[in-house]
Amino acid sequence: MDLSNRVAIVTGSGRGIGRAIALKLAEVGATVVVNDVGEPEPLESVAGEIRAMNRQSLAVIADVSSSTGVASLVDKTIDTYGRVDILVNNAGITRDRLLVRMSDEDWDTVLNVDLKSAFICTRAVLSHMVKQRWGRIISISSVVGETGNPGQANYAAAKAGIIGLTCSIAKEVGSRGITANAIAPGFIDTEMTQQLKEEYRQELRQRIPLGRLGSPRDVAEAVAFLASEEAGYITGQVLRVDGGMAGA
Repeated sequence: MDLSNRVAIVTGSGRGIGRAIALKLAEVGATVVVNDVGEPEPLESVAGEIRAMNRQSLAVIADVSSSTGVASLVDKTIDTYGRVDILVNNAGITRDRLLVRMSDEDWDTVLNVDLKSAFICTRAVLSHMVKQRWGRIISISSVVGETGNPGQANYAAAKAGIIGLTCSIAKEVGSRGITANAIAPGFIDTEMTQQLKEEYRQELRQRIPLGRLGSPRDVAEAVAFLASEEAGYITGQVLRVDGGMAGA
């Protein structure tokens, strides 16, 4: 895989899966615009690691659940690099509660960050990709979007929405040389899962045929492939990166 001369935007890339994706895309040659909200230090750290690979990187603090934030992110990318080739919709949060206790705010916040952001970001980059007649839209869903999960009705709905959005995008822009795919990770070893009690982590491992939690790098490798020329005939697909859990 060689992504030299390609410019990628990775949302939610200050830590965890997003960070691993940004670093992997840089490793295979891409210029990477990293994005997150909150404190700038984690984002600048990722951008610094990318520059240490002799790749270009721009760190942009922006709220991608708002049209204003996305416009700032995309405008800075175009102003700096003149193009955008790859969009990775990775930004996401959880607000877990049983449905009967879930507030409107719990629902709206998760849907805005996890689903609406993918819509706004994709809409913002498509005009540039159409002009180039080349583009890759890769959105991070979840196996929960296919199976559901108690206490995560908002998250599951958002991640299921990502799949529907992805399939629709693929049909709309495939004739312009743009592919759209989703990746559905299973249980990934991140800061969030590391906070779980060890007995529950062990229970999770027993549900996974490969016998381990995934790593952010496992997801990043799949993203890099879907962003490459080698994946040019793959679109409208959902790729599970779950160690066989959902299919078991």
